[in-house]
Amino acid sequence: VQLQASGGGLVQAGDSLRLSCVVSGSTFSLYAMGWFRQAPGKEREFVAAISWSGLYTYYADSVKGRFTISRDNAKNTINLQLTSLNPEDTATYYCGRRNGRYKELSLDSYEYDRWGQGTQVTVSS
Repeated sequence: VQLQASGGGLVQAGDSLRLSCVVSGSTFSLYAMGWFRQAPGKEREFVAAISWSGLYTYYADSVKGRFTISRDNAKNTINLQLTSLNPEDTATYYCGRRNGRYKELSLDSYEYDRWGQGTQVTVSS
């Protein structure tokens, strides 16, 4: 199983980005997926998650209303649309796969068993 994240970059405050994560080697549509981020010197934190069905999503309070998670099962891809970015959003963003088929979405990184390599998002003020 491989997860390949992309879409990060250097942007200014107020700008938008779209992150993508392509999953290969797995029955993608059966797994809940999530995005986490880690800033230098800080622990990895939950950003957003989407259920395996795509019907349910959940967001960290810090990104609610600004970020949108979605999935395209035909393309084995999850996306994270980031808007109204601010410098506090600067981090490496990781996509993760939930540890088990048909399990509900989770905010806990320990309940994810596969991770992408990360994509860097840097927001300048």
